[in-house]
Amino acid sequence: MIPLYQALRHIGIAWLLGAALASPIANADVPTVEKRQSSNDRLVFCHFIVGIVSNRRSAADYDDDMRRARDAGIDAFALNIGVDDYTDQQLDYAYESADRNGMKVFISFDFNWYNRDDSAGVGRKVAQYAGRPAQLYVDNRVFASTFAGSGFNAQAMRSAAGSNVFFVPNFAPGQADAAPLDGAFNWMGWPHNGNNKAPTPGNSVSVADGDRSYRNWLGNKKYMAPVSPWFFTHFGPEVSWSKNWVFPGGSLIYDRWNEVLRSDFDMLEIVTWNDYGESHYIGPLSSPHYDDGSSKWANDMPHLGWLELSKPFIAAYKARATSVNEFITQDQIIYWYRRTLRTLDCDATDTTAGRPANNDSGNYFMGRPNGWETMEDVVYVSTLLRQGGDITVRSGGNSRTVSVPAGANLFTVPAGVGAQFFSLSRGGNVVMQDTSLMNIENVCPCGLYNFNSYVGTVPAGESDQLQPEGLSSLTVGLRVATCQPQPSLGTPNPGAPTPTVTSQPQPAPTGSCIRGTVADGQSGNFIGLCNFSCEYGYCPPGPCQCLAYGTPAVPPETGSPGCPLPGLGDAYLGLCSFTCNHGYCPNTACTTSC
Repeated sequence: MIPLYQALRHIGIAWLLGAALASPIANADVPTVEKRQSSNDRLVFCHFIVGIVSNRRSAADYDDDMRRARDAGIDAFALNIGVDDYTDQQLDYAYESADRNGMKVFISFDFNWYNRDDSAGVGRKVAQYAGRPAQLYVDNRVFASTFAGSGFNAQAMRSAAGSNVFFVPNFAPGQADAAPLDGAFNWMGWPHNGNNKAPTPGNSVSVADGDRSYRNWLGNKKYMAPVSPWFFTHFGPEVSWSKNWVFPGGSLIYDRWNEVLRSDFDMLEIVTWNDYGESHYIGPLSSPHYDDGSSKWANDMPHLGWLELSKPFIAAYKARATSVNEFITQDQIIYWYRRTLRTLDCDATDTTAGRPANNDSGNYFMGRPNGWETMEDVVYVSTLLRQGGDITVRSGGNSRTVSVPAGANLFTVPAGVGAQFFSLSRGGNVVMQDTSLMNIENVCPCGLYNFNSYVGTVPAGESDQLQPEGLSSLTVGLRVATCQPQPSLGTPNPGAPTPTVTSQPQPAPTGSCIRGTVADGQSGNFIGLCNFSCEYGYCPPGPCQCLAYGTPAVPPETGSPGCPLPGLGDAYLGLCSFTCNHGYCPNTACTTSC
């Protein structure tokens, strides 16, 4: 994972109905987290990205997230933080909201931004929040974790924190000494090639392989196992590292939950609640956040169905059960699929101005994501049933009826272009049915490859839509005219026709950027960099936004490209390199001593 903050940088009738349907899932028999803060208890966490919620204005903005997670059986949010100037304010809000909503939280230090040598700074931050009522304690010790950071000095951090921190970081086997740790967290909740990309023939590491590697390394120390549903990201060459890949998701979340029940893991972390940029969110799109560009593939793509699927499995895991069946309290169908088939050619959309399809001109059209061949063109159908029944699925012109027993089950149907219909019947009588709001189409959404997953449920869940601040960057870099920064699916309405979305080529802006500024929601530290670089044709979306186009007059190169100051994120990499190499190298952000 490369978090997106700094780089580009969740009561009405519907809610009450959703809450009523969501509970109870046998959680009444599980003691509250206050009574379960022991390393001998099975604890369930969920990774929460603080870096995309800098626009939250009060603790109330966290309340819905806290209540949803608590009601699903999640014990605590792992609050992923960097070194942004808004971090303390947002941590204050999160801790306050967690306290009044019966949740716990702990800090997960992101070492894409934290320095491995800054043991004192990390320790002080742990101490700063250790006394908050919502802070998670395990075995009467304040709990903390990380993303990455192998080699960080755990003992020096504890000294700086002034307490014996229960430390379960995301350190990798063989890259750190396990002796000073209380356990370790494995982030890789999806199959991969061993080098953070999709598996290839002869290079395939399963999630279970990762489990074994960590457990062998840790011995009798605690293992925090990952659970994740998906991973797709499509940031383009305007981002210094160009994130454009997909891992084989498919039935991953269903298979993983069943694997969890067989594996006796000490604790779990779900990856993630709100990382929309990497498409593994299970929380609501409507959760307040700003748009780092991920709205291009997250808009109209709710994932709350995966949270519904997870609820009975979480309850079964806490009860040390090996089957989820007795924790299912209502009939549900959870389905998911991609909105286009994998062979759809979206490169042809980027033909304006005579440019080739795969180019580095600063747009989002950069070809199919790495790993696209690993994806299947099927609809995944998971059933949670109190009694057996017949499930009928129609995907475009493809149809299948399966007799499904009580309990949790999964099957697939070949994906077909058109409407997606699902029904449950018993004894020839329809018990429930619905038509998805999302068609599978032969049109590239917003002119892009979108390998994110659409997740729905029968009965239909609540409407879940990105809010205006979460849509603000949707059109940046697009070359289609009909893709607007607004939700397009409407609200669930069983039997209603699914709207058809079309897209037409839009002429690209003429020339390159000649004037720009810092993008909304970004740190003011970017202002000078964006003002300078955008004027001369380099205006990376995310930290910057272009305001006018034309023919820039670029100053001569100095031969001294810069790099970010220690502690600043990768969003500064391209900007410092460009500006310093053209005569502007502000000492608040950049240095030439690289």
